[in-house]
Order: sequence, then C-alpha cells, then structure tokens
Amino acid sequence: MLLKKGDSVAVLDDNIEGVVLKVVDDSVVIQTDDGFEMTFLSSEVIKSKPVNTDLFSDVNIHEVISEKEQTDKKTSIKTKPKERNLPAMEVDLHIHQITTSNKHLSNFDMLNLQLDTARHKLEFAIKKRIQKVVFIHGVGEGVLKTELEYLFSRYDNVKYYAADFQKYGLGATEVYIYQNPKP
Repeated sequence: MLLKKGDSVAVLDDNIEGVVLKVVDDSVVIQTDDGFEMTFLSSEVIKSKPVNTDLFSDVNIHEVISEKEQTDKKTSIKTKPKERNLPAMEVDLHIHQITTSNKHLSNFDMLNLQLDTARHKLEFAIKKRIQKVVFIHGVGEGVLKTELEYLFSRYDNVKYYAADFQKYGLGATEVYIYQNPKP
C-alpha cells in the first residue's frame, strides 16, 4: 500500500491513529492524535478512511463522546432484592449450639431450654426493634417447630412463616416483628 504525507492512518495492533508526516523506505513516521511522533513499519499501518462530516454537521463529535463517557461513569451499584431482605438476626436452636453438654438433659429439658432461648431472643429482638429474626429449628419430628409456632402465636405484633427454602430448607421459621403494633 502506498502511503504519502498527509494520509490518515491507523496502527493495526494498537489503538493509535494519526497523520503521516514522512515515509522513509519501509518505515512510516506518524503524528498521533495526541501529538506524539511515532515510527512504524509500513506493514503495521493501514490507511483509515476519512469520516464524512456532512452526517454530523450540527453535532460536535467530541461533545457527544464526552457526554457518553460521563453517562457510563454514573452507573450505581444496585442491591439485589434477596440481599436487601436478608434477616438481621439468626437464632440457631439446635441443642449443641445452646449448651456445651446435653448428656444430662432429658428430651423435655432440651425442648424447654430451646423454647426459653427462643423466647429470650424474640424479646431481645422486640426490645432492640429488630424486624426480622430467623429461628433455625431443624426438621426432626416437628415438636420444636410446633412449640415455636404456639409461642409466636401468643404475640400480637408478630407474624411468622417458613423461612427461605433455598437458604434454610424446611428447618427454619422466619418471624416478622411489627414495630408499631395497633392498639
């Protein structure tokens, strides 16, 4: 390809464009759009076609590009709905999480210990104005779950339902605490 002084060119393997200043044997000296003089082999440079400025007669290209770059920078980080609705408090009621040794406890004592822990944590959440609490009770035979539902039903400002299945499976109950109970 024959290049001559004044041709608009682009470098093949780089994002460099400019105007040919001089051609010496197999090398081409160009002045980049940034004002630098660079030398390349003629095989590394191609002629770029001039932009038809009639299409953009009323629009300044640089203004459009800078406006586009500004709008790209204004992207905000959005929180996913799942992350926004995560419970503020989790209470694991498995007996090994509550006490260090349960060998001396009967099943009745373990159940009462779990229910007392649940009642204290629920009262704490109400006092500290925590809206959501997840009680992890496990699947088992459902005795603890039934007792928890009975406990939660005694509170007027509490609504309870199964917790997120993907995260907890069937072994957890989520409690929503209304902060301003109606009289």
